[in-house]
Amino acid sequence: MTYADSSFFFSYYASDTNSPRADAWRLAHPSPLPFSSLNRLELRNALELAVFQKRISPQESSEAWQTVESDLRDGLLIPTPLLFVDVFREAELLAANHTAQVGTRSLDLLHVAAARLLGVEELVTFDQRQVTLVTRLNLPLALL
Repeated sequence: MTYADSSFFFSYYASDTNSPRADAWRLAHPSPLPFSSLNRLELRNALELAVFQKRISPQESSEAWQTVESDLRDGLLIPTPLLFVDVFREAELLAANHTAQVGTRSLDLLHVAAARLLGVEELVTFDQRQVTLVTRLNLPLALL
């Protein structure tokens, strides 16, 4: 199982400079991806923030979200429950041990903690802070 964070999902469902790489990776890796409430919130917010920043239109945001909902119905995204008390506990440990060295943000920590707790085989992200943290933890990263 591969864990994708919101930077990957945004690039896959919307359009930005990483979209061609996200599309190519997804084409080569069509297996269902876990989609937690953290992914859901972050992707929804990223789409709406992109509208606010005028990087995409409201219609593009709506169409992207419709595709997410379709992928959930079709089983390409798997609703994945997380016990957030455990995710926050793991993220706090990661913060204590790594943030001073690599500058990770709270949401980066939450994604990496979620991936670790789900026992995924690899993590896919375009977020350099997550790449740095995941590399320090010797977790497998998908090559994009």
